[in-house]
Amino acid sequence: MTVVDAHLHVWDPEQAAYEWLGPAMAPVDRAMRFHDALPALRTAGVGAAVLVQAADSDEDTDLMLATAARHPEVVGVVAWVPLDDPGRARARLAALRRDPHVVGVRTLLHERSDPDWVLGPDADAGLALLAEAGLPFDYSTTSPAALRHLPELSARHPALRLVVDHLGKPPVGGGREDRAEWHRLIAAAAKHPGVHAKLSGLYSASGALDAWTTDEVRPFVEDALELFGPERLMYGGDWPISLLAGGYARTWEAMCELLAPLAPDDRAAVLGGTATRFYRLDPALLNTAHHAAV
Repeated sequence: MTVVDAHLHVWDPEQAAYEWLGPAMAPVDRAMRFHDALPALRTAGVGAAVLVQAADSDEDTDLMLATAARHPEVVGVVAWVPLDDPGRARARLAALRRDPHVVGVRTLLHERSDPDWVLGPDADAGLALLAEAGLPFDYSTTSPAALRHLPELSARHPALRLVVDHLGKPPVGGGREDRAEWHRLIAAAAKHPGVHAKLSGLYSASGALDAWTTDEVRPFVEDALELFGPERLMYGGDWPISLLAGGYARTWEAMCELLAPLAPDDRAAVLGGTATRFYRLDPALLNTAHHAAV
């Protein structure tokens, strides 16, 4: 089985604008390229990766596609399209879908001034285009509050596949009441069979990103397994943000420990099978990645 990291970023401030990227993000406030991640991926035994957008711009998408063209380990790209401009979105989707690497779309919802932007009529029309095209939508969050929109989005677009990035940012290291509220929201989302989730970015909810422990993350992974099942969960290493949270190796080893109790087939689903099916990864690209890894 090829292990697939379903959530990895690259960026280059000289090629695209990243308004959120500044000195507070040191030492990753510079160009972070896929070849920088490769040693950690290979050490972990990760053979393939899906790149996920880091800016709402064509330039960021073009950077990911250029990276995919150079690195056989990249088997998917979650691109950006202007969902709130359906005419432009339709044209951009038509162009992007000529590249087999393009497997999904994401918008930085948490960077929008309107927290309900995704429910607006223009964005709604854009999501309808994705459903029509058969492309899934990565649902980005920086707090569990944004999860409240998912039941309505699923009801409006029952054919749209959705994946909750970073498990909806659960309150790792927080109190019982915070966990209960996250659980209520993620459980409501999980009732819809088209909603999946990524076991990624599970860091401390307050303070330093690296102030988490495997035991603090464990209850949220256990809840996710109960709510979604392994067949709707996928692993994501969240590089290079994971470098701020203790390093890729630390997050990978924690995930391996948390998934160890699962049956082999269930563990294989989380570590690659779910991402392969959800993103409909191209078998030829996966085969090329496999041979590059061995």
